[in-house]
Amino acid sequence: MDQQFDIGVIGLGQMGLAMAQTLVRSGRTVLGYDVSAERCALFAPHVDQVTDVAAHCAVIILSLPNSAIVEQVVGAILPHCRPGTLIIDTSTADPASSRKLAQTAQDSGVSFVDAPVSGGAAGAAAGTLFIMAGGTAAALQQAKPYFDTLGRETILCGGSGCGNVVKILNNALCAAHLALAGEALAAGEKAGLDRQTLAAALAKGSGRSAVFEVNLPRWVMSDAFDSGFTMGLMRKDVRLFDDFANAQGVSPAMLKAASDLWRESKATLSDAEDFNKMVPFAGQRS
Repeated sequence: MDQQFDIGVIGLGQMGLAMAQTLVRSGRTVLGYDVSAERCALFAPHVDQVTDVAAHCAVIILSLPNSAIVEQVVGAILPHCRPGTLIIDTSTADPASSRKLAQTAQDSGVSFVDAPVSGGAAGAAAGTLFIMAGGTAAALQQAKPYFDTLGRETILCGGSGCGNVVKILNNALCAAHLALAGEALAAGEKAGLDRQTLAAALAKGSGRSAVFEVNLPRWVMSDAFDSGFTMGLMRKDVRLFDDFANAQGVSPAMLKAASDLWRESKATLSDAEDFNKMVPFAGQRS
């Protein structure tokens, strides 16, 4: 393959595939790669070797499950990247790992930005993600056109790793809000309130959160539970929060209680279940 592409996307899961398709619709040429041949088959053109992405793309977007895999992939592609290449990591990852990779990339003449996202596969498909970005000023400026295509808003959070600090805290709050929603609904129902009416009312009050505004009507009250984000993925993010809190020497009591509940839920809810199943779990437990 002699063609050069505007962007390479490594990781064609639900998020990565949707981002790749959004970038194509913006008029850019995109090359895909995934370790799964089944996922690769969903996007064309794609390559069979991850190193080929680095050889043919000056901008590379990562959408991967965890820090260990991000480190493995970056280690594989860096020797094949041209100087000036930009790597945008949209994975939810360990901030310390992001800082280490940013330094390693810089030593190779490559820019690395940690830019985890919020908004799910639907937001990736619509180009309406919220992006939390960390990196050098030059790297963030280089990444801005791609942020503008993929997202409705980007917050430049600070230096390398800062994007993932914000994302970890965001997901810790989401995990807590799901548990709180389950407990609040259970208490209201025991008092005789209609479940749908209660949820709609709480979505309008000062105690509301995105869980009440989006998750409950879309995935919980409908019994759909098909958000595309699993219990296993949220448990991974909760573990990242626990590790982050320990590293900072802080002990946030309420978020700690929520993370304990997520660990406890594994005895009942498998990692494959939709993460919104926490709402009925917490309600039954309360």
